[in-house]
Amino acid sequence: MEDPDLAVALSYDPGRAGLPRVVAKGRGALAAQSVAIARDRRAAIRRDQDLAALLSTLEVDCPIPVAAFAAVAETLGHLYRANRELQDARR
Repeated sequence: MEDPDLAVALSYDPGRAGLPRVVAKGRGALAAQSVAIARDRRAAIRRDQDLAALLSTLEVDCPIPVAAFAAVAETLGHLYRANRELQDARR
């Protein structure tokens, strides 16, 4: 994946009540650094420029807006499946 122009990091704990939250965002070098940190931590990464643009309008630590629920749910589903497949491959 090439360096992004924009990156937005989400955090979601399905065991706790609440919505996914924006925990970091950045453009240019900061976006590239955020993606590098995610890779180093083996966090799942998904490229979705439209969703990133929408979420980048939020302040850090803000829950996602209703308008983004479907897109974020799809992204989280993709990431959970990818994580499950990775764990299964390691067994």
